[in-house]
Amino acid sequence: MLIRRIIFLSLCVASLMSLQTSAQWSQIAPGRIINPEDLVKLLKTGKEKPLILHVGPHTLFAQAHIQGSEYVGAASSEAGLNQLRKRVESLPRNKSIVLYCGCCPWSHCPNVKPADDALHSMGFTNVKVLYISDNFGANWVDKGYPTAKGE
Repeated sequence: MLIRRIIFLSLCVASLMSLQTSAQWSQIAPGRIINPEDLVKLLKTGKEKPLILHVGPHTLFAQAHIQGSEYVGAASSEAGLNQLRKRVESLPRNKSIVLYCGCCPWSHCPNVKPADDALHSMGFTNVKVLYISDNFGANWVDKGYPTAKGE
């Protein structure tokens, strides 16, 4: 009986954490989200390209990342957030920046929301978050979008 209660409580906690995580993503305003297709179009134009920052796990970045993007650390950790802040601290606050991760489905990603929050709290006004619905492989690599590998 005790084991059943422990299992039940564990499932309840996991469900509540899942709901909390899902609710975070609804807090990113639609105007601050960019789809992969739109980012590819933007990168193909002759206009000034945004600074593209990978805010997820380093192993994911090493396997494949958006061509021209920079790795700044997983924003789910304080160390990653500090690396992100350090990278952008000297930039003009209207600099065009795109954040992305792609480690897992959008509703479960622990990295993009903290990164977006950090940049907005620093006063950045032109930040977009790349909407990766499933994962980077399915929503970027498999579609043949510009990709680089390694560091």
